[in-house]
Amino acid sequence: MVNSGQTNKTQPTILVIGGLGYIGSHMVEELLGQGHRVVILDDLSTGFRESYCGGKLITGCLGDPGVLDSVFGYNRIDAVMHFAAFSLVGESVTDPLKYYKNNIAKTIELLSAMKKFGVNRFIFSSTAAVYGEPLATPITEEHPCLPTNPYGTTKLTIEQLLRDCAAAFDFRYIALRYFNAAGAHPSGQIGERHNPESHLIPLVLKVATGEREAISIYGTDYPTPDGTCVRDYIHVNDLTRAHLLALTRLLAGGDSGCFNLGNSKGYSVREVIEIARKVTGHSIPVIAAARRSGDPSILVAGSDKIRRVLGWKPQFEDLETIIQTAWRWHHRTAPEKKRTDSHAPGQPVPNRNTAPDTMLEQPACSHEIYARRVKTGEQT
Repeated sequence: MVNSGQTNKTQPTILVIGGLGYIGSHMVEELLGQGHRVVILDDLSTGFRESYCGGKLITGCLGDPGVLDSVFGYNRIDAVMHFAAFSLVGESVTDPLKYYKNNIAKTIELLSAMKKFGVNRFIFSSTAAVYGEPLATPITEEHPCLPTNPYGTTKLTIEQLLRDCAAAFDFRYIALRYFNAAGAHPSGQIGERHNPESHLIPLVLKVATGEREAISIYGTDYPTPDGTCVRDYIHVNDLTRAHLLALTRLLAGGDSGCFNLGNSKGYSVREVIEIARKVTGHSIPVIAAARRSGDPSILVAGSDKIRRVLGWKPQFEDLETIIQTAWRWHHRTAPEKKRTDSHAPGQPVPNRNTAPDTMLEQPACSHEIYARRVKTGEQT
């Protein structure tokens, strides 16, 4: 893995919003591996310093115009990738104001700053949740967008805003509608981590490491073959490669657009658990629980458009392989005292180097802008 604070002046500079989160950190690693210059903006509300892979790190709030003026004013940004939305479906139902403020209001501040500083290429992390309960599967981009929860509504609202911006001034974007991102970097150095954890595969693997006693299945009476929700899982590295293709298209002057991003294969909750049992060698006890509000029964991607237009093709199509990469990371990072006698992955994993070469610090969501050099390095 690349881990350098130095930048390459011959390549475009990409601002990664939320670059210390799960998908954002994998994206940073991918960009650096391709020789791009990277600036990260993260407020550490859901990201982790341990996920730092390199580039220039600025800690600060996306919704603070002063922070954004500093980021764009002191760095020549060529394109922006936005990974900083809140994404818990259940929480969005119980606390919609939190989601409208973070996912919509703060993104408006970001787009306003981009316009102010003449940055006109934007890659947006959208979601399959914009579709709501599917009328047919697989779901294509032409499917009606009828979200069933505020999280999906906030993403759909931003998609409409992006279309309006593209119609009003010189601005191009690509929105990638993720299905279920999963897995970890094959090296095992970075992986999926949330606090609190809410995603199925890491929760299942935490049972195998002894960090949880059982996995809850929320709803066993859905109109699916085994009564549990069906989802389309895409490996996080396949997802980041799609972002690289989108970036290449925009930098070359390509048109804006929305694309589904999934493997076009559905797995039920019970099937995921069974595959995890095979990978880990752990029995993984389950507990049947009530449905969660806002969860559609089936979400499976029709991904023909992104394959045809961007030339994307997944490299991790098999769910067992995806879970194996996740297990390698979870088994390595689980607290030693909680590890069980589950089957350990056979491949050795190198130690992670987490010390940034270059880091700028700013107080989260503060209107008083300051910068403090932690370690010297070349300015962007």
